[in-house]
Amino acid sequence: MVTLTGGVFLVAFALKLGASNFVIGLLAAIPPLAHLIQILAIYLVEKYRCRRAITVYAAALSRIFWLLIALIPFLFSIEAGLIFLLIAVFLHSAFGAVGGCSWNSWMHDLVPQHRLGSFFSKRMRWAVALSIPLSLAAGFFIDYWGKSFIGYELYGFSILFFLGFLASMLGVYFISTIPEPKMALPERKTKFFKLILQPFEDANFKHLILFLGSWSFAVNLAAPFFTVYMLQRLELDMSFIIVLLVVSQIMNLAFLRIWGRFSDRFSNKSVLSVSGPLFMLCILAWTFTTLPEKYFLTIPLLVAIHILMGISTAGISLASGNIGLKLAPKGQATAYLAANSLVNSLAAGTAPILGGIFADFFAERELSMTLNWTSPGGELAIQTLNFQQWDFFFFLAFLIGLYSIHRLAMVKEIGEVETKIVINELISEAKRETINLSTVGGLRQMVYFPFSLVTHLKKRKK
Repeated sequence: MVTLTGGVFLVAFALKLGASNFVIGLLAAIPPLAHLIQILAIYLVEKYRCRRAITVYAAALSRIFWLLIALIPFLFSIEAGLIFLLIAVFLHSAFGAVGGCSWNSWMHDLVPQHRLGSFFSKRMRWAVALSIPLSLAAGFFIDYWGKSFIGYELYGFSILFFLGFLASMLGVYFISTIPEPKMALPERKTKFFKLILQPFEDANFKHLILFLGSWSFAVNLAAPFFTVYMLQRLELDMSFIIVLLVVSQIMNLAFLRIWGRFSDRFSNKSVLSVSGPLFMLCILAWTFTTLPEKYFLTIPLLVAIHILMGISTAGISLASGNIGLKLAPKGQATAYLAANSLVNSLAAGTAPILGGIFADFFAERELSMTLNWTSPGGELAIQTLNFQQWDFFFFLAFLIGLYSIHRLAMVKEIGEVETKIVINELISEAKRETINLSTVGGLRQMVYFPFSLVTHLKKRKK
């Protein structure tokens, strides 16, 4: 469902409907902002204490909107279709937020604490392994459809969304078969609003909320526009963008098991302290993919960015979810996880809206730096820096990301170790996995490259 209905395909569909940068930002902001309805979900879970039923019904109502989105080209004009898309995505996200709140509480009690890393890394590996061939096939299908049926491109997306809807309803069935442990009774009955405020009175969990909130803001200021940037600024084909995403997913798949072992062996904070800064460097690197237009390093740099993003997002996705599950007290998981989700939702929801406004504001603005060399034989000018439109908030997202890493240092978690220990173990694991999985020298060197760079930087720092 996620592969066929989200990400690059949803953005491309909206662009075909005439979406502006602001609308793209709004489209990215709707899902996290809709999560504010989790306040209602907390009430439902605490009152009825039947998390599986709440999750199943909410998920079913949420996912039926993908059928309606698939029908947009058949039922609406371009302008009306874009408005209906925004409404449908909001309702899909709102019902999904209710189900997600009860799901988090349910998983907190179902999965043993000492196996969170290995369990969820395995779950994510299966999802990524399926998404790789599926996204490739979908990307080539959209390119083929667009070239074969000129003027009817939107109907190709309808086919993808309909298939995503069918997959989503199959998912609802499987959710209904998962066992549900009985909710632990609270030690004392707490008023609803006091229950919501409890996580903010826990100093350590409050530090976690501030870290994840600032992190969500930084990531969502930039990430929703990566696809727009590649489609419009770099003018890349959909199939090539999908190939880049698949490269990222392959690296994600390769490192999920490693990060899962590390989160169980050390801590989730230790994983985030390495994967977080790596992801922020990737965001910064986007600003150098044009100088000021495409150049000979654009494609190699995009490939390197997607490789490193795949490695880092594997650790971030796993550890950021697990650390909340681990630090939430037993019997109070619903309120704690929902409070964390609410702050993340506000941050992740406001960031892309601001990003869309920034993109339009900076559309006619430019910051550049050029090195000039003048000699009797002539003059040489080298462009060293050029910021246009999206580049400005890519750089801003990088700065805010650095602040969030600072907030992470204040979070306390049992088992955390120094960052350099995790880096050394990561390098060793990467070498071991590469030797086991590949006998091709070129592939081995490709995987070694980013870690040899890390080693070099460490030596220089010493």
